[in-house]
Amino acid sequence: MTAPRIPGVLETVVYAADLDAAERFYQGVLGLEVFLRQEGRLVFFRCGAGMFLVFNPATTERDRIIVNGSSIPVHGARGPGHVAFRVPEADIERWRRHLGQAGVDIESEVRWASGGRSLYVRDPAGNSVELATAATWGIEE
Repeated sequence: MTAPRIPGVLETVVYAADLDAAERFYQGVLGLEVFLRQEGRLVFFRCGAGMFLVFNPATTERDRIIVNGSSIPVHGARGPGHVAFRVPEADIERWRRHLGQAGVDIESEVRWASGGRSLYVRDPAGNSVELATAATWGIEE
């Protein structure tokens, strides 16, 4: 039996104990819009057609959330994770300048054989944050 088609990623997650610092970085530096915040537990951001979630693992590993009578399983991760945000090729230099002005060090820059480009930085929790062009994966802009 063939699996039904998955048209895209709806949400992705990284974990951070200091949600205030995460919010300052993802909203203040990367410009994502805060969608939902629960003190000490989570901060969710709109990101294009999907959602980007930041959970505090100390609470999500331990406590279930009940939504409309259904339980969301506990989950979490320790150590640095990774997320890649899609950015237009034309904006890579603007991002480089913007990150520098925001005091965010670029850890690495990669020019992929596919023609794509990536800038790598770290969020306050140590997660690897990549700003990547679609060509990185052979996807048209």
